[in-house]
Amino acid sequence: MRKRHFLQGLSLAIVASALVVPLASGGRRAVPRIVFPVVGPVTYTNDFGDSRGRLSHQGNDILAAKKSLAVAAEDGKVTFWTSSVSAGCMLYLYGRSGTMYEYIHLNNDRTMKNDNKGKCVAGTSYAKGLSNGARVVAGQPIGFVGDSGDANGIAAHLHFEVHPRGGHAVSPYSYLKRARVLLFAAKQGAQVSLTLKGKLIAIDSTVGTLSMQVSGLTSSTGLNLKKFSRTVTLELSPDTTAVYDYGADLSFDKLGDLAPGSSIVVETAASPATLATESGAALSLVTSAVTIMTD
Repeated sequence: MRKRHFLQGLSLAIVASALVVPLASGGRRAVPRIVFPVVGPVTYTNDFGDSRGRLSHQGNDILAAKKSLAVAAEDGKVTFWTSSVSAGCMLYLYGRSGTMYEYIHLNNDRTMKNDNKGKCVAGTSYAKGLSNGARVVAGQPIGFVGDSGDANGIAAHLHFEVHPRGGHAVSPYSYLKRARVLLFAAKQGAQVSLTLKGKLIAIDSTVGTLSMQVSGLTSSTGLNLKKFSRTVTLELSPDTTAVYDYGADLSFDKLGDLAPGSSIVVETAASPATLATESGAALSLVTSAVTIMTD
């Protein structure tokens, strides 16, 4: 009996040890695969270490449209920083992994012009409703891209830093290159529907899938993205309505006859915002309507 109890305990210990995530030195995990910190079209290079006057650049500059959404790279806690002349409106994200991230030069403009009339507050620099010290989840909106601080008047961008285990900054470039890129972002659990514009890649009404190259997106949250390219595979619901842009209906069983390359607009059913739906993971989004464009 004692031997059986010992073996049972040993077995449980082995299972438990297999579930433990390996930790980096210091008792904290290494930098995880992050969520890309900006939603929408961006450009960036590996400019870490470049000369910035007497200093070296401690992050990567991610150029994006003014007021593009900045999102949490991982689960963690945010701290606002509002008194830096050089950084302007900035935010620290203390990730669950022990990694600290800096979001610098957040928006300080009330309009789409460089008016500098906004303050470092929620709704201007930080996401609406976000409070200092709040817990956030990966992909949650936390701020808006801008040009505050010594970036004033320069192209809007997010200066993004990565500090493993809260230590010295390292180049974010490799983490950005393998990051999970979002189609949209919203508060986790919020009901969101999308309108996707693009070209049909393939459709199978029997299996129930539709793949498309997306070039434009609007969401029920007000997000409007243009001039970007993402391949998305959606679940093709049998309840999907299909019409031509001039008003004629198309039966569901005829959708499979559409030629690849056809211009289409797909509306998705409202669903809770999750990392899967936000990143457009295969079959995470479900169609509700398809419009075939003929112009």
